[in-house]
Amino acid sequence: MPIPYDIPDAPEVLDRREGPYGEVVLRRHGELLQIIANGCFLMDTSDGRSERLLVDAALEALDGRPSPDLLIGGLGVGFSLAHAAADARWGAVTVVERERAVIDWHLDGPLAALSGDALADPRSKIVEADLLDYVNETCDTFDAVCLDIDNGPDWTVTEGNDSLYSTAGLASCARVLRPGGVLAVWSARPSPEFEGTMRNAGFQQVRTEEIPVARGVPDVVHLAVRPG
Repeated sequence: MPIPYDIPDAPEVLDRREGPYGEVVLRRHGELLQIIANGCFLMDTSDGRSERLLVDAALEALDGRPSPDLLIGGLGVGFSLAHAAADARWGAVTVVERERAVIDWHLDGPLAALSGDALADPRSKIVEADLLDYVNETCDTFDAVCLDIDNGPDWTVTEGNDSLYSTAGLASCARVLRPGGVLAVWSARPSPEFEGTMRNAGFQQVRTEEIPVARGVPDVVHLAVRPG
């Protein structure tokens, strides 16, 4: 007689869409919601510590600047937005997200429970656009830019994202930063090469902060300051 054993539940696909940059999927696995892009796991709702540190590290690097305006690249599961909106020290909080599906999941889908309060905050707004296009075209400027659209500069979701982490792409990010503004980039692993690229793009005070994880290489936040 076969010996019974427990088989973990398979993830349940809640929505699957073809966007301009490929397939995006929202699925539920137990209590977690997960976002998958082109078959690559992006993030889930298990923790959010890295995303919160990304926002906090940028704010701390601004050295007490009053009501700084924040640009977040990538909505994801909403941890960064929710954390920023919960902090009264931030001024306007703008999130640029290129996937319409991700925006919909927050506006009236399963992720609304995480971001609903933040989106109701009058300081917050979502812009549907590719981040690189946005920083090249917008007339708006910010005190801090937080990037969380890939698994890091060395592990991008789509090939086109590589240009964002190039010297030219980082110079475009600097374009929307006010003098003394901070660029913070989340990464699933440290990248000494990326630190050099940040310096080549004209940033100063480049450094990396580690975020301990349960297993493996720590997540990190790469930080840099626009001169001025």
